[in-house]
Amino acid sequence: MNLILLGAPGAGKGTQAEIICAKLNIPAISTGNILRAAVKDGTEMGLKAKSFMDAGALVPDEVIIGILKDRLSEADCANGFILDGVPRTIAQAEAIEKMGIRIDKVLELSVADDVIVNRMGGRRVCEKCGASYHIVNKKSKVEGVCDCCGGKLVIRKDDAPETVKNRLRVYHAETEALKEFYGKLGILKRVNGTQPIEKASGDILKALGAAE
Repeated sequence: MNLILLGAPGAGKGTQAEIICAKLNIPAISTGNILRAAVKDGTEMGLKAKSFMDAGALVPDEVIIGILKDRLSEADCANGFILDGVPRTIAQAEAIEKMGIRIDKVLELSVADDVIVNRMGGRRVCEKCGASYHIVNKKSKVEGVCDCCGGKLVIRKDDAPETVKNRLRVYHAETEALKEFYGKLGILKRVNGTQPIEKASGDILKALGAAE
């Protein structure tokens, strides 16, 4: 089954992708990872991407989609895949269609913005060892102190409320048109990402017809 996973930062997309991958025995493919791998391996498309990156320019859609097509031709994608981080734009979605890459379902993990701001704003990281905590879901034994090394727990800049709100604005601007695009094709499924992980993954698998 060929899938696209949509979800805002902090929606729990990574967790759900792992569950789907294990259940369906398919790989999760992220834009960043395949771009780095193509450049490292020196593929034709990877060298093209490197020339843009070295010049400090954005890698064009056709190069990203070309790298994606190369990755999807590998043996581990024979039974399907999950795309994470691509497409980001209508142009990329149309390019995927034109290249003959079939998409069976597009899953949107839906979580309200205020819930995401609270989720990410509650994250704490040890400035010494990098261990992660959450003030609601994964508390340290002593407030503000790491259980592992006794280091100070801090809020990462990426998790500060204003930063999260900015990232959410960018996400919504990018994905609203995509949701409409796939909605018209009748393959968009929305899943409530606010509910517990097990319930959300159960709903995703039901939407895919893969529930036990």
